[in-house]
Amino acid sequence: MTISFSATLSRSVSLAVLLSAGLALSAVAQDTAPAADPAAAAPAGADAAVSDDLSMGTEVGPDGKPVAQANDGVGSSYVQAKFDAWEQRCIRTADGADPCQLYQLLKDPQGNSVAEFSMFNLTDGGKAAAGATVVVPLETLLTENLLLSVDGTKAKVYPFTFCSTIGCISRIGFTAEEVEQFKKGAKAVITIVPVVAPDQKVSVEVSLKGFTAGYTAVSATNK
Repeated sequence: MTISFSATLSRSVSLAVLLSAGLALSAVAQDTAPAADPAAAAPAGADAAVSDDLSMGTEVGPDGKPVAQANDGVGSSYVQAKFDAWEQRCIRTADGADPCQLYQLLKDPQGNSVAEFSMFNLTDGGKAAAGATVVVPLETLLTENLLLSVDGTKAKVYPFTFCSTIGCISRIGFTAEEVEQFKKGAKAVITIVPVVAPDQKVSVEVSLKGFTAGYTAVSATNK
């Protein structure tokens, strides 16, 4: 649903009026109420609680983007290492056993970002030796699914799991044999169909340069 600027502005003014009225009522109540000891009125640690909710800001680098802080907390991501076309990205945990995955941003021949590909090893002994998450644009025709092949081999079809604000996501499982294909291959190809042109296909390449070293590093970390 689209909200016009005037409607948004009206809501903002109404909210400002309500806040002003609330502050006025609070001031009247304070004027009519008996004086109280500020120390007794404020619960212990109240100032600290308020301080914890305040943003102290993040420095911006020359590229205009926030600069990563060295003391990022639990749940934050970071790049552990780079392997040619791949990045080893990890998530900070409380115990330091940070899980990692291989990541690659996929672009079309014109250099436009089209998809994201993340791959990680699985250790539960199931049929899938590795898992992958592929994120594609929201304008993808989901009923056509996603195709993936390695070095021209027969492609496999994978469904999309769900869509969010970042795009539509396909969660994929690979057998040990398929992981070996990635290690020995030169490139994989992902193919999707756009909603605006259902009779056409968009294919992007996944470079496998550096995959073996990166996957080995990720597997060692995730043990």
